[in-house]
Amino acid sequence: EVQLVESGGGSVQAGESLRLSCAGSGFSFNDYAMGWFRQAPGKEREGVLCISTRGDITYYTDSMKGRFAISRDNAKNTVSLLMNNPKPEDTAVYYCFRDYGCYAEPPDMEEYWGKGTLVTVSS
Repeated sequence: EVQLVESGGGSVQAGESLRLSCAGSGFSFNDYAMGWFRQAPGKEREGVLCISTRGDITYYTDSMKGRFAISRDNAKNTVSLLMNNPKPEDTAVYYCFRDYGCYAEPPDMEEYWGKGTLVTVSS
């Protein structure tokens, strides 16, 4: 069974760093690009970051450049999202995903996502 399980969400103050992790199982982790997208209440989902099988990084939006970082550990089948200097507008449910590459948008199909972890940033 393919699984993506996120962890590390919670409530933080603005400016307090947070690291999210995602553990993948049931598929060949090394063969997939991995990434994160988020969805805030009442808003469309928004791509955050993607890392290819070679380690190339794709930013979906400029607002996260310099604040968010992504990394993967193929030995542990994990992908992490480091949120530096988070802001209240970063409050959302953050989803880990897998895909065949880092494309213009994260995958549409839920089978490629985890169940998400909530991040709340207060001012």
